[in-house]
Amino acid sequence: MEQHNITSDFLHIGTQLLKWYDKNARDLPFRNTKDPYKIWICEIVFQQTRIAQGLNHYNNFIKRFPDVKTLANADEDEVLLYWKGLGYYSRAINIHKASKQIVDNYNGEFPSDYEEILKLKGVGKYTAAAVSSICFNGKMPAVDGNFYRVLSRVFADDFDISNSRAFNYFSELAHLIMPENVGDFNQAMMDLGSEICKPRNPICGECPLNKDCLAFSLHKVSEYPVKSKKVKATDLELKYYFVHRNGEFLIQQRKDDFIWKKLFEFPLEVSDQLIPFIKSVKNIQHKLTHKNLSIEIFNVEVDSEEVWKTFIDKNDYIITNVENSHDKSFPKPLENYIQNYQTAYRIL
Repeated sequence: MEQHNITSDFLHIGTQLLKWYDKNARDLPFRNTKDPYKIWICEIVFQQTRIAQGLNHYNNFIKRFPDVKTLANADEDEVLLYWKGLGYYSRAINIHKASKQIVDNYNGEFPSDYEEILKLKGVGKYTAAAVSSICFNGKMPAVDGNFYRVLSRVFADDFDISNSRAFNYFSELAHLIMPENVGDFNQAMMDLGSEICKPRNPICGECPLNKDCLAFSLHKVSEYPVKSKKVKATDLELKYYFVHRNGEFLIQQRKDDFIWKKLFEFPLEVSDQLIPFIKSVKNIQHKLTHKNLSIEIFNVEVDSEEVWKTFIDKNDYIITNVENSHDKSFPKPLENYIQNYQTAYRIL
């Protein structure tokens, strides 16, 4: 951290931030509720998704699963279906499991204590702090990427945000400026980081904290936050066989021990009797957060009913068609392949 002669009283920074938030808070549907279930869902949805992209998904999810008991009683496949388009499907699996925890362990009432919220499946410190502060007046800062960015710039602090201690370190910094209304403070930090103190091209001239921002006064905003550790993406090759006949095709459900947990996919292998029916192969490049995928999809158009039935009898596949496949969740590359299949064969 750069050394500067600065006053030890930083609470006025948080107060200034709340004044800005009062006038500039974004009008979002989850801002009009203190329902911890809805706040929890919104925090999980927008962890990896920009608000503009995920808002309709959030609204549709809440409409179908308006409370924790409805979600807990739902079938997992339907939960995944309503998560379709948001990606990172393990989040949907975790909130489904967490909803059952709430029903089984808390009589269907969302826990109010930070430590208890933290026990829910898939809930980390950030989400627990956000729900606790917004809904139950908890006093924990919801430290995320916005906090790292704003605080490192305000204090010109070069603490590495990839460090395992970053959450606790920046939580301490947040407490220096945090006013009593922690719920609004957390949401204000989210809005400031999203709208003003952006990763690239921040709008410093409109920032309510620019007079107190050391990085701004030193003309070093672009140098913060500091992040030295980068996770290198690994390469992964996948091979699929799109086995189809008369508008029907075969699918199976993935397990939950790898990427695309519990989503549906095409067969990963076929018997020698199906090899002669391969008509073409499509090569697809697809990027995940830490993986570069090279996907081969073999188009296996079976024109023999006997071979078709024999292959199905020997394997545990689901027979579906384009229309019914809309009720299931597929990885994006496979979903696109099905759409192209529908167009190419003029199905439906």
